[in-house]
Amino acid sequence: MKILHLVFHPNLATSRVNNTWQKQIIASGKVTTSRDMYNEYPDFQIDKDKEQKLLLEHDRIVIQFPIYWWSMTPLLKKWLDDVLEYQFAYGSKGDKLKGKDLMLICSAGGQAKNYSGFDMFATVPEILKPFQLTANLAQMNYAQPLYMFNADACSDDEVERYGKSWVRVIDDEKRGNGLSFANAKIRDELDEVYEQLGMA
Repeated sequence: MKILHLVFHPNLATSRVNNTWQKQIIASGKVTTSRDMYNEYPDFQIDKDKEQKLLLEHDRIVIQFPIYWWSMTPLLKKWLDDVLEYQFAYGSKGDKLKGKDLMLICSAGGQAKNYSGFDMFATVPEILKPFQLTANLAQMNYAQPLYMFNADACSDDEVERYGKSWVRVIDDEKRGNGLSFANAKIRDELDEVYEQLGMA
């Protein structure tokens, strides 16, 4: 599996969390290509043809970014608008990404209670819903997103521990279909409970 890893952090070099994760992912040798997108496009002038060519050359697209104001970073939004264009990602002839995997890795600065979905808050899956809809439109497989809360205040050990967990699953082919993966995980957990109860 060829994996394209795109990091959309405005200050990646000074980011304790996302910089650590990118280094861990690169060091794993599991990704084919890893790119700091703000370094690639400091002027926001995206090379659409180059980006589309990279998408075509890889099987799994991993997008890493910090959650900004309950959304994505500005360059990531522009990248989606410019690159996933009509008749490339969608439309009557827009099937170029069909069957490829889309996986998200996100850091959330706030505590988990701020993403509870209650009162004025929203859950991370709700925030990431536009990516799932984009994947659906482009006929891609939407993998279960990976994310960590409290990125602003957590310890360095915790950051590295999460990074190691991302590395373990970043090339897991079973995660390519998020719904199938979730259903399989539920079945496995139920089987374990039944076995503990002597009902297996």
